[in-house]
Amino acid sequence: MKIAISGKGGVGKTTIMALLAQELKKNGNDVLVIDADPSPHMAETLGVKKPEEIRPIADMTKLLVERSGKTEGSPMYNMNPEVNDLLVDFMLEHDGMKLMILGAIQTGDKGCACPESNVLRRMLTKLLLSEDQVVLLDMEAGVEHLGRGTIAGIDHLLIVVIPSKSSIRTALKVKKLAEDVKIPKISFVGNLVTDEEDKIFLEEGLGTPPIAFFPNSQAIRKAERQEIPITTLKDAAGSAPSILLQKIMG
Repeated sequence: MKIAISGKGGVGKTTIMALLAQELKKNGNDVLVIDADPSPHMAETLGVKKPEEIRPIADMTKLLVERSGKTEGSPMYNMNPEVNDLLVDFMLEHDGMKLMILGAIQTGDKGCACPESNVLRRMLTKLLLSEDQVVLLDMEAGVEHLGRGTIAGIDHLLIVVIPSKSSIRTALKVKKLAEDVKIPKISFVGNLVTDEEDKIFLEEGLGTPPIAFFPNSQAIRKAERQEIPITTLKDAAGSAPSILLQKIMG
Protein backbone atom coordinates (compact mmCIF):
# COMPACT_ATOMS: atom_id res chain seq x y z
CA MET A 1 0.00 0.00 0.00
CA LYS A 2 1.19 3.51 -0.84
CA ILE A 3 -0.03 6.31 1.44
CA ALA A 4 0.67 10.03 0.97
CA ILE A 5 0.03 12.82 3.45
CA SER A 6 -0.68 16.45 2.63
CA GLY A 7 -2.17 19.61 4.09
CA LYS A 8 -1.52 23.26 4.85
CA GLY A 9 1.90 24.16 6.22
CA GLY A 10 2.27 23.75 9.97
CA VAL A 11 -0.65 21.35 10.51
CA GLY A 12 1.57 18.47 11.69
CA LYS A 13 1.86 16.25 8.62
CA THR A 14 5.32 14.95 9.47
CA THR A 15 4.41 14.24 13.10
CA ILE A 16 1.35 12.21 12.11
CA MET A 17 3.27 10.38 9.39
CA ALA A 18 6.00 9.44 11.88
CA LEU A 19 3.43 8.18 14.40
CA LEU A 20 1.70 6.19 11.66
CA ALA A 21 5.04 4.69 10.59
CA GLN A 22 5.68 3.62 14.18
CA GLU A 23 2.22 2.06 14.44
CA LEU A 24 2.72 0.18 11.17
CA LYS A 25 6.06 -1.14 12.38
CA LYS A 26 4.42 -2.40 15.59
CA ASN A 27 1.81 -4.05 13.38
CA GLY A 28 4.54 -6.06 11.65
CA ASN A 29 4.61 -4.13 8.39
CA ASP A 30 7.75 -3.40 6.38
CA VAL A 31 7.73 0.41 6.37
CA LEU A 32 9.49 2.77 3.98
CA VAL A 33 9.10 6.51 4.59
CA ILE A 34 9.87 8.91 1.74
CA ASP A 35 10.34 12.54 2.71
CA ALA A 36 9.44 14.60 -0.36
CA ASP A 37 9.08 17.91 1.45
CA PRO A 38 11.36 20.73 0.19
CA SER A 39 12.25 21.37 3.86
CA PRO A 40 12.67 17.77 5.01
CA HIS A 41 12.77 16.97 8.71
CA MET A 42 11.37 13.46 8.86
CA ALA A 43 14.84 12.16 9.76
CA GLU A 44 14.96 14.29 12.92
CA THR A 45 11.38 13.35 13.79
CA LEU A 46 12.29 9.65 13.60
CA GLY A 47 15.53 10.18 15.56
CA VAL A 48 17.99 9.49 12.74
CA LYS A 49 21.51 10.48 13.78
CA LYS A 50 23.38 12.93 11.54
CA PRO A 51 20.53 13.45 9.05
CA GLU A 52 22.67 15.99 7.19
CA GLU A 53 24.74 13.09 5.87
CA ILE A 54 21.78 11.64 3.95
CA ARG A 55 22.15 12.50 0.27
CA PRO A 56 18.82 13.73 -1.15
CA ILE A 57 18.18 12.23 -4.57
CA ALA A 58 16.77 15.47 -5.92
CA ASP A 59 20.14 17.18 -5.29
CA MET A 60 21.82 14.89 -7.82
CA THR A 61 20.70 16.88 -10.83
CA LYS A 62 23.05 15.30 -13.35
CA LEU A 63 22.10 11.77 -12.32
CA LEU A 64 18.39 12.56 -12.49
CA VAL A 65 18.69 14.11 -15.93
CA GLU A 66 20.63 11.08 -17.15
CA ARG A 67 18.08 8.68 -15.69
CA SER A 68 15.16 10.57 -17.19
CA GLY A 69 16.82 10.41 -20.62
CA LYS A 70 16.90 14.14 -21.32
CA THR A 71 19.55 15.28 -23.79
CA GLU A 72 20.79 18.83 -24.18
CA GLY A 73 18.46 20.86 -26.37
CA SER A 74 15.72 18.23 -26.24
CA PRO A 75 12.38 18.81 -24.46
CA MET A 76 11.70 15.06 -24.20
CA TYR A 77 12.23 12.76 -21.24
CA ASN A 78 12.29 9.01 -20.95
CA MET A 79 9.14 8.33 -18.90
CA ASN A 80 10.44 4.98 -17.63
CA PRO A 81 13.87 5.66 -16.05
CA GLU A 82 15.76 2.83 -14.37
CA VAL A 83 15.86 3.40 -10.61
CA ASN A 84 16.41 -0.06 -9.12
CA ASP A 85 19.88 0.73 -7.79
CA LEU A 86 18.63 3.99 -6.27
CA LEU A 87 16.20 2.05 -4.14
CA VAL A 88 19.14 0.36 -2.44
CA ASP A 89 21.83 3.02 -2.58
CA PHE A 90 19.75 5.83 -1.10
CA MET A 91 17.72 4.01 1.55
CA LEU A 92 18.71 4.46 5.17
CA GLU A 93 17.56 1.93 7.76
CA HIS A 94 16.75 3.15 11.26
CA ASP A 95 14.90 1.52 14.14
CA GLY A 96 13.28 -1.12 11.94
CA MET A 97 12.12 1.35 9.28
CA LYS A 98 13.59 2.56 5.99
CA LEU A 99 13.91 6.22 5.04
CA MET A 100 14.56 8.02 1.76
CA ILE A 101 14.82 11.76 1.25
CA LEU A 102 13.93 13.17 -2.14
CA GLY A 103 14.79 16.73 -1.18
CA ALA A 104 13.57 19.84 -2.97
CA ILE A 105 11.17 19.11 -5.80
CA GLN A 106 10.50 22.65 -6.93
CA THR A 107 10.68 22.68 -10.73
CA GLY A 108 7.82 22.94 -13.16
CA ASP A 109 4.21 23.84 -13.61
CA LYS A 110 1.19 21.62 -13.87
CA GLY A 111 1.91 18.61 -16.02
CA CYS A 112 5.68 19.16 -16.13
CA ALA A 113 8.07 16.29 -16.79
CA CYS A 114 10.95 17.54 -14.65
CA PRO A 115 13.54 14.87 -13.72
CA GLU A 116 12.76 14.93 -9.99
CA SER A 117 9.04 14.35 -10.43
CA ASN A 118 9.65 11.74 -13.11
CA VAL A 119 12.01 9.68 -10.96
CA LEU A 120 9.73 10.02 -7.93
CA ARG A 121 6.77 8.69 -9.92
CA ARG A 122 8.89 5.79 -11.14
CA MET A 123 10.03 5.01 -7.60
CA LEU A 124 6.47 4.90 -6.35
CA THR A 125 5.77 2.29 -9.02
CA LYS A 126 8.82 0.23 -8.01
CA LEU A 127 8.63 0.45 -4.24
CA LEU A 128 5.61 -1.65 -3.36
CA LEU A 129 7.13 -5.12 -3.24
CA SER A 130 4.71 -7.16 -1.14
CA GLU A 131 1.42 -7.02 0.70
CA ASP A 132 3.26 -6.38 3.98
CA GLN A 133 5.21 -3.39 2.69
CA VAL A 134 3.80 0.09 3.19
CA VAL A 135 5.27 3.17 1.56
CA LEU A 136 4.56 6.47 3.34
CA LEU A 137 5.09 9.63 1.33
CA ASP A 138 5.41 12.91 3.27
CA MET A 139 4.61 15.60 0.69
CA GLU A 140 5.28 19.32 0.71
CA ALA A 141 2.67 21.62 2.19
CA GLY A 142 -0.07 22.97 -0.04
CA VAL A 143 -1.30 21.76 -3.42
CA GLU A 144 1.53 22.18 -5.94
CA HIS A 145 2.63 18.53 -5.81
CA LEU A 146 -0.81 17.53 -7.05
CA GLY A 147 -0.34 19.74 -10.10
CA ARG A 148 2.98 18.08 -10.85
CA GLY A 149 1.48 14.61 -10.56
CA THR A 150 4.17 13.45 -8.13
CA ILE A 151 1.69 11.37 -6.12
CA ALA A 152 0.29 9.53 -9.12
CA GLY A 153 -0.07 5.88 -8.16
CA ILE A 154 -0.88 6.57 -4.51
CA ASP A 155 -3.55 4.31 -2.99
CA HIS A 156 -4.66 6.57 -0.15
CA LEU A 157 -4.18 10.30 0.49
CA LEU A 158 -4.42 11.58 4.06
CA ILE A 159 -5.16 15.30 4.34
CA VAL A 160 -4.22 16.71 7.73
CA VAL A 161 -6.39 19.57 8.94
CA ILE A 162 -6.45 21.57 12.16
CA PRO A 163 -9.43 23.48 13.65
CA SER A 164 -8.97 26.69 11.64
CA LYS A 165 -10.81 28.09 8.63
CA SER A 166 -7.64 28.52 6.58
CA SER A 167 -6.63 24.91 7.18
CA ILE A 168 -10.08 23.70 6.17
CA ARG A 169 -9.99 25.79 2.97
CA THR A 170 -6.63 24.28 2.00
CA ALA A 171 -7.80 20.77 2.88
CA LEU A 172 -10.87 21.08 0.65
CA LYS A 173 -8.73 22.37 -2.21
CA VAL A 174 -6.31 19.46 -1.81
CA LYS A 175 -9.25 17.05 -1.84
CA LYS A 176 -10.63 18.55 -5.06
CA LEU A 177 -7.27 18.30 -6.84
CA ALA A 178 -6.74 14.77 -5.53
CA GLU A 179 -10.10 13.78 -6.98
CA ASP A 180 -9.08 15.35 -10.30
CA VAL A 181 -5.99 13.10 -10.50
CA LYS A 182 -8.14 10.12 -9.47
CA ILE A 183 -6.51 9.07 -6.21
CA PRO A 184 -8.64 6.06 -5.16
CA LYS A 185 -9.11 6.94 -1.50
CA ILE A 186 -8.96 10.34 0.20
CA SER A 187 -9.42 10.93 3.94
CA PHE A 188 -9.17 13.83 6.36
CA VAL A 189 -7.21 13.51 9.61
CA GLY A 190 -7.83 16.04 12.39
CA ASN A 191 -4.86 17.35 14.37
CA LEU A 192 -4.34 19.72 17.32
CA VAL A 193 -7.83 18.87 18.53
CA THR A 194 -8.56 20.04 22.08
CA ASP A 195 -12.21 19.19 22.67
CA GLU A 196 -15.52 18.11 21.16
CA GLU A 197 -16.12 21.61 19.86
CA ASP A 198 -13.00 21.30 17.70
CA LYS A 199 -14.23 17.99 16.30
CA ILE A 200 -17.64 19.46 15.43
CA PHE A 201 -15.98 22.50 13.82
CA LEU A 202 -13.87 20.25 11.59
CA GLU A 203 -16.73 17.95 10.65
CA GLU A 204 -19.01 20.85 9.72
CA GLY A 205 -16.31 22.70 7.81
CA LEU A 206 -15.18 19.65 5.86
CA GLY A 207 -18.65 18.24 5.30
CA THR A 208 -17.50 14.85 6.58
CA PRO A 209 -15.85 13.60 9.78
CA PRO A 210 -12.09 13.00 9.79
CA ILE A 211 -11.17 9.32 10.15
CA ALA A 212 -9.05 10.08 13.24
CA PHE A 213 -8.44 12.97 15.63
CA PHE A 214 -4.97 13.66 17.04
CA PRO A 215 -4.85 15.65 20.29
CA ASN A 216 -3.26 19.02 20.87
CA SER A 217 -0.43 17.28 22.73
CA GLN A 218 1.87 19.28 24.95
CA ALA A 219 4.21 16.26 25.16
CA ILE A 220 4.65 16.21 21.37
CA ARG A 221 5.17 19.97 21.29
CA LYS A 222 7.88 19.78 23.98
CA ALA A 223 9.57 16.86 22.23
CA GLU A 224 9.76 18.78 18.98
CA ARG A 225 11.27 21.82 20.72
CA GLN A 226 13.86 19.65 22.47
CA GLU A 227 14.55 17.61 19.30
CA ILE A 228 13.42 14.40 20.95
CA PRO A 229 12.22 11.79 18.41
CA ILE A 230 8.43 11.69 18.40
CA THR A 231 8.49 7.91 18.05
CA THR A 232 10.15 7.54 21.47
CA LEU A 233 7.20 9.12 23.28
CA LYS A 234 4.74 6.79 24.96
CA ASP A 235 1.04 7.41 24.31
CA ALA A 236 1.62 11.11 23.54
CA ALA A 237 -1.11 10.95 20.91
CA GLY A 238 -3.34 8.57 22.87
CA SER A 239 -5.18 6.02 20.75
CA ALA A 240 -5.16 8.23 17.62
CA PRO A 241 -2.34 6.39 15.76
CA SER A 242 -4.02 3.03 16.38
CA ILE A 243 -7.42 4.33 15.26
CA LEU A 244 -5.86 5.84 12.12
CA LEU A 245 -4.19 2.55 11.24
CA GLN A 246 -7.45 0.64 11.75
CA LYS A 247 -9.33 3.01 9.47
CA ILE A 248 -6.66 2.79 6.77
CA MET A 249 -6.40 -0.99 6.86
CA GLY A 250 -10.09 -1.62 7.47
